[in-house]
Amino acid sequence: MTTVAPQAPARGSALRALFALTVFVSAALVFLVEPMVAKLVLPQLGGSPSVWNTSLAFFQIALLAGYGYAHLLQRLRALRDQTIVHAVALLLAAIALPLRINELAGPASSNHPTLWLLAVLTISVGAPFAVLSATAPLVQAWYARTFGADQEKEPYVLYAASNLGSLLALLAYPLAVEPSLTLHAQRWGWSAGYGIFILIIAALAAAVLRSGKLKAPVRPPVATVPIAWRERLIWLALAAIPSSLMLGVTTYVTTDVASAPFLWVLPLALYLLTFVIAFQEKPAISKAISLLLQGAAVAACAALLPFRANALALLLPLHLGAFFLTALVCHQALVARRPDPAQLTEFYFWMSLGGVVGGSFNAFLAPVIFDDVWEYPLVLVLSCLARPWGDRKIPSSIWVTLVLSVIAGAAVPILINIVEPHIHAHRVISGLTQLDFFVFGVRLVLSVVVIAAFLLRGRALLYFTAISVLSISAQAAADQPNAPQSWRSFFGVLRQSETQVPAIGGTVRMLRHGTTLHGAQAVTPRWRCNPLVYYANSTPIGQVFLAQEREKSGLRIGAVGLGTGSVAAYVRASDRLTFFEIDPQVIRVSSDPAHFSYTTLCAKGAVDYVLGDARLTVAKQPADIFDILLIDAFSSDAVPTHLLTTEAVRGYLTHLKPDGVLVLHLSNRNLDLNGPAQAVAKAAGGVALIQHYRPAPDMDRGGWPSAEDAVILARSPAGLARFSQDRRWQPTHPDRVQPWTDDYTNLIGALWRRSLEKLNLRSES
Repeated sequence: MTTVAPQAPARGSALRALFALTVFVSAALVFLVEPMVAKLVLPQLGGSPSVWNTSLAFFQIALLAGYGYAHLLQRLRALRDQTIVHAVALLLAAIALPLRINELAGPASSNHPTLWLLAVLTISVGAPFAVLSATAPLVQAWYARTFGADQEKEPYVLYAASNLGSLLALLAYPLAVEPSLTLHAQRWGWSAGYGIFILIIAALAAAVLRSGKLKAPVRPPVATVPIAWRERLIWLALAAIPSSLMLGVTTYVTTDVASAPFLWVLPLALYLLTFVIAFQEKPAISKAISLLLQGAAVAACAALLPFRANALALLLPLHLGAFFLTALVCHQALVARRPDPAQLTEFYFWMSLGGVVGGSFNAFLAPVIFDDVWEYPLVLVLSCLARPWGDRKIPSSIWVTLVLSVIAGAAVPILINIVEPHIHAHRVISGLTQLDFFVFGVRLVLSVVVIAAFLLRGRALLYFTAISVLSISAQAAADQPNAPQSWRSFFGVLRQSETQVPAIGGTVRMLRHGTTLHGAQAVTPRWRCNPLVYYANSTPIGQVFLAQEREKSGLRIGAVGLGTGSVAAYVRASDRLTFFEIDPQVIRVSSDPAHFSYTTLCAKGAVDYVLGDARLTVAKQPADIFDILLIDAFSSDAVPTHLLTTEAVRGYLTHLKPDGVLVLHLSNRNLDLNGPAQAVAKAAGGVALIQHYRPAPDMDRGGWPSAEDAVILARSPAGLARFSQDRRWQPTHPDRVQPWTDDYTNLIGALWRRSLEKLNLRSES
């Protein structure tokens, strides 16, 4: 008898631990599969960052389906019946396993990539994901009904455990899973984990059955206050804002570095961390602290958002921090408005619906209605309304601060449009020019708006007004007189702008993807057909084309990555050039003489286009066909890594003629691709040379050349004989890093090496 009494509390503690383990494992599986599946599908769509945003929006929709299923399941009064139905659903969803990209959706489509991706994800992983995602709210409802009115162990705390499992799984993927396991092992490992989860939830059901809680029908819930529709809409809005910002920050990150899981998980991990903190019994960050820090971070972001091109190291932490704090403010507000535990499945359903609304806005609607990534600053400004509104009585000092912010903000476009045209670059003091003082003055005025906005942070509507003024003023300060024309598609934002280059007769028209230059063309007729920047005559790409032209006529040329079509300037009447391009918008812009005319006016021979992922479309070409095959898809900072693997390069070599040359253009601001490319060249069985081209100030002035790294490969030493005697081309060092494969890429290492290289250059200078 003496040993029986303590067993009830012990059994209760063990049962609570099993509840926590169940939601933890289900959440870990849910958030392991997200980056895994997105990585599986990346090669089908050219490595576009939009693959992750669209995938994430799909997973939010599947999460909503799971939460809706969990809510409907509560209509079954007996917990035994609920567990039986859920077990059947888990087993039926297992039919989709082992995890893979199902081919029932057909080949990837560049014309309708979003619809194709949604279809593939639905068929491949939709059912297991939705059923797994239902576990968290469902098991919490079981917990509440099993332990009754035990307020010391509120079921909402299990939501923190669920998000902790999600967070740890996300961090484990880039740090442990991706570097150490092949995709094949990942797929089968996750499928095995799904089977283990079924056993865990079966153990939970058996444990509750033994405790006697599962046999009886559920007692009717205690009468609760009905939830008003206004309250539901507030839940939805507070959930939608962080969801939208998460995708906005993800676009920001992946556009400027690389479209890769280790970067995708940063915003999502921060998003989950805010749930963990907000749903804690004693939050690690109080609401007062989060409101204070978020007020400062959003003001700084609004001022600096338009100036992102050359300050990634500073702006990336700032934007991630502002996103984290904003999401935390919204989620803490949600927790403060949470209903009675009897209504928790409806609460989670509306939270999930808000996530779908925010994610769908970014992934599906924004690319259609905006020609640039305006959804991120727009939602960042709207998030100010989620702060406390304060009382109705507003002191005069607050009104003065608001008026000052509006006046200072309005002064910026006036200074830019009226005063700046009369400013000269003459030196005034200590080498500083009038323009330097003008720029300093504009920044000072913007700083006044930032400070005023921060002082207004205690009143949501006034803070929103000040941040709106600040955003407009900052954009006016960032815009150049030759405002770029832009186009947007699933694959990103293209921007056309102009600059003055006296060496080549004045105006040069440029095309950028995100913040990366993808080609330029002189407007002046004399220089119009002169290839510029990466493709100038003196660059490695130019050297290869000129050398091959001296050797033979009737060149057969393939080019992966169209840009402005600059390499078409090398095409003679006897030559033929095929561009392999995944983005239909790029083809439309580059082939329109109103924008660029390399392919229409400068090329003397035939130029054609193949639409689709380059690796898949090049693979369909005949063997031994190309004299030159240029892989020019890596200058963008969103690197399609599947084009630079051993298997990919081995495939390219089969399409070269015996004396043909494969050119890998590897210039990249943030990633060291030289090491992997050299290792891949050897592993693929090719013979390779490398060149680090750095133009002198007076070199090839008519070509306006830019710095470039390139590796050239051939099937045999004879293919590179003409280049091996050129001192500009050096032997490769293929053993410094591990070659990339379809199952292994190491972008973290590439990012780290490039960062060290930049630090070394700064220390030497």
